[in-house]
Amino acid sequence: MKILMICTEKLPVPPVLGGAIQTYISGNLPYLSKFHEITVLGISEPSLPNQETIDGVHYVRVPGQILEIYREGVIKYLESTSFDLIHIFNRPRLVLPVRKVAPEAKITLSMHNDMFNPDKISPEEATAALEEVSNIVTVSDYVGNVIRNLYPQATAKITTIYSGVDTEQFLPGYHPKMQKIRNEIRQEHGLENKTVIMFAGRLSHNKGVDRLIRALPELSKKFKDLAVVVVGSSWFSEDNVTDYVAYVRAMTKKLTIPVVTTGFVSPSVIQNWFAAADLFVCTSQWNEPLARVHYEAMAAGLPILTTARGGNPEVIQLNENGLVVENPENPIGFVEKITEILSDKSKMKNMGIKGRELAVSLYKWDRVASEILGVWGDAIHTSSSSVPETLTDIYVEQEIIKDLVSADSIEAKPTDTKSNNKQKSTLEKKVEAKPTDTKSNNKQKSTLEKKVEAKPTDTKSNNKQKSTLEKKVEAKPTDTKSNYKQKSTLEKKVEAEVKQEPIIELDNKPEKEIENQGIKDKSKTHSVRDMIKESLRESVRKTIIEQMIIDSNEVSTEDSISNLIRELKRRRNIE
Repeated sequence: MKILMICTEKLPVPPVLGGAIQTYISGNLPYLSKFHEITVLGISEPSLPNQETIDGVHYVRVPGQILEIYREGVIKYLESTSFDLIHIFNRPRLVLPVRKVAPEAKITLSMHNDMFNPDKISPEEATAALEEVSNIVTVSDYVGNVIRNLYPQATAKITTIYSGVDTEQFLPGYHPKMQKIRNEIRQEHGLENKTVIMFAGRLSHNKGVDRLIRALPELSKKFKDLAVVVVGSSWFSEDNVTDYVAYVRAMTKKLTIPVVTTGFVSPSVIQNWFAAADLFVCTSQWNEPLARVHYEAMAAGLPILTTARGGNPEVIQLNENGLVVENPENPIGFVEKITEILSDKSKMKNMGIKGRELAVSLYKWDRVASEILGVWGDAIHTSSSSVPETLTDIYVEQEIIKDLVSADSIEAKPTDTKSNNKQKSTLEKKVEAKPTDTKSNNKQKSTLEKKVEAKPTDTKSNNKQKSTLEKKVEAKPTDTKSNYKQKSTLEKKVEAEVKQEPIIELDNKPEKEIENQGIKDKSKTHSVRDMIKESLRESVRKTIIEQMIIDSNEVSTEDSISNLIRELKRRRNIE
């Protein structure tokens, strides 16, 4: 399947300048690209070429920074290239322009912020955009609930997929790979023998690091070995001294507690600062969607103190991997919670251990990618008209042939959930082959699981969960009286050749009606499948199977089918 992932217009991919969405995309690509042909469309950056292919992923970059300019580049690119599915990140205002130029593609929308608020997009445009998307992925329940409250009609399309972290990049300071780095950073900045509290994020009123600074005088009365590290700048990759940055720096100069301000730190080395810290504090004042620094802190084995804002508390198990400040506007809340953590060293250590365990078990990129694959699969299978071009008829018919010439495959229906998955086609196995999902709440099911649960023969399901293979296998002979209007290429060819033989009595009746008559006369065959099954039971089956294997590799599928038909007719004449 051809997939286009459209990033936002602010920062490039890969995340050479940082950015949560850019990191999200890059973290998932190694896993997603194993299953699909992926192109990433992002903004141009002097340090990156306008087009390149890395590890099978194609990158296209167009001018950005301003949405209107970026949109022009996106549309121009889509005018020359088609995709089965387009995944738009955090820009619902791109949905309608993309739909106009790509009318046949499925659209998935990933929401990382409250971009559906009326001050971001008009209700009219939002409503129209929601109608065009197949599904909406959100990084937290909070983000999803905001959309639900504004537009209840979108509820069925919303799925929360929590973000992830590279647990091999972010390691605890006590890990053998990080011990030397931790010691060097602490020595260089005078942090030896200190309990280091770390903040990482943009320096802005919304992020609220000033609340932590204002809490330090009171904390210094309780703990004599404190130090603070503030990692970040006013904007990604920039170190401009804004009024807020100047305000924070002025406050730190009045403190007796050492405060290190790093400025912008590249995403490729920021893990070193996490390893050098002992406690991570998120001071967000606004309704944070769910800051990815929480995942990084957990992976680094740090206990977490965060705020009851937006989605931040959703990854906190109280007293297990961290605590939550309910009223972050008041610095006293930080004083109380930091005191609670630092006063119990055993609890502090266990919180860090638990955080690391959660990062490894729940928040690795392979889990995120597996859930994205499931969402993409749902989007493609919402209607039969959206079959991806990569699933060609020849490939599908080859899968059907394999099922037909296998006695076991003939006896077991492809969608029989009691077969313990022994009858899965190559296509189904490829779809199911995905990273293990460690979640036990069963919220996020793979495409194949949902496909198996949705019975293909249930007319109420509108065939929305059927794969191309399942639809072709289940297709019934055309009969206007029976309303069977679906017929695979294989069935057409076989039926056209053999229905004139006197021994085969289909009587132009629906298969269900034939099946209801029971099998009283062994000389009658009730379906094309049964006819083939009976014919292959004798020793000639081995010869046919061997010939089919050769044919599938050396000649076209149509020739293989013709060989099968001729052999069956010869078999009938012998009998």
